[in-house]
Amino acid sequence: MSNSTTEIETPDTIARAASAAESYHAETDDLVGERMVLNMGPSHPATHGVLRLVLELDGEVIAKAEPDVGFLHRGDEKIAENMHYNQFVPYTDRLDYLAPLANNVAYACAVEKLMDWTLPPRGQALRVLCCELARLSSHMLGVGVCAMDVGAMTVFLYTMVEREKVHNLCEQLTGARFTTSYTRAGGQLRDMPPGFEAAVRKFLTECEVAIGEICKLLDKNKIFLDRMVDVGVISRESAIAWGLTGPNLRASGVPRDLRKDSPYLGYENYQFDVPIAEEGDCYARYQIRVEEMRQSVKICRQVLDTMPAGPVNIGAAKSMLPDKERVMMSMEELIHHFIVATQGIDAPVGEVYFAAENPKGELGFYIHSKGGGVPYRLKIRSPSFCNLSITSRLLPGHMVSDIPAILGSLDFVMGECDR
Repeated sequence: MSNSTTEIETPDTIARAASAAESYHAETDDLVGERMVLNMGPSHPATHGVLRLVLELDGEVIAKAEPDVGFLHRGDEKIAENMHYNQFVPYTDRLDYLAPLANNVAYACAVEKLMDWTLPPRGQALRVLCCELARLSSHMLGVGVCAMDVGAMTVFLYTMVEREKVHNLCEQLTGARFTTSYTRAGGQLRDMPPGFEAAVRKFLTECEVAIGEICKLLDKNKIFLDRMVDVGVISRESAIAWGLTGPNLRASGVPRDLRKDSPYLGYENYQFDVPIAEEGDCYARYQIRVEEMRQSVKICRQVLDTMPAGPVNIGAAKSMLPDKERVMMSMEELIHHFIVATQGIDAPVGEVYFAAENPKGELGFYIHSKGGGVPYRLKIRSPSFCNLSITSRLLPGHMVSDIPAILGSLDFVMGECDR
């Protein structure tokens, strides 16, 4: 893997492993035998939520696999069409609920693109900090749960300790630990509180140590390697064809990262690497997430070192709520507050799409506005839904015991998959 401190030799069997599913289909299409249909999920721990896999088994070998989604469907896109733009922010927390801060930012950026607003430099830097802390939290859980699925319980405990520290920082910044609802279209709920910067720096130092400990536990662990190497191989061509994004795409050798390819929020001002692997197996996807955590720590330090002064929200706009102090002292400001609170943002007519590089991949929001404070249509491009689609082609040819490793390495969240 490039841009990573961990290197493994590419075994000769990777080419054969990449075509395991195709070979199995070709060899068994003409055979007639008794097969068993097995439901895995939606309450199975290894399905990471309410995912149901309908498996057709030939002994212990998977002959066919169909993912059945929709058990967590809440109609978020239709709900958005009946709410003011900022009223929908809490619903974005419930998409990838492992990285709510990043979801808030992606949605707010889409609305701001519609409004043609540009956030002040401090507001942009604060959002970058939020997104990278969310990436650390999400990847910690993704790596920990994947390791636990294949038997490495100790790693899960390490990662949960670090994730708890991120929740402490979220509580300090937003007032909530999990569903933060921190970002607004046009800015943030509030600026960093006193002592927050020191707390983040302390966490980053401890997080680097924890990442090193995780690598010591897993990188040369024979059981972990046996369960992950050459398992669930996704070729570069298949990853592109099935619409994979994020770490799953980069683990198959595609160097696509929206923070580099389509910079937003000033990401072009920070120095960081995009880790790439060529193997495309479960172990490569684990390696990518570990290295991305190191890069997130690097970005967070740069944000804190270069944090500009100034406001975190856009200037005095008619579509933004005025300061509370002015509302209490001026009738005009009170009327302004009342209009914005009851009618919402006065958006122009138009259509926009904005995509952010979330921990799971490309999270995109398409907004069709006919004017006023409520979107006419809103569509969410959730990375977990697209990443999960390849399981119907990826799982056949593998053993049943390989399923937890493959699903854990894909690192999906059903909250944003079902929406």
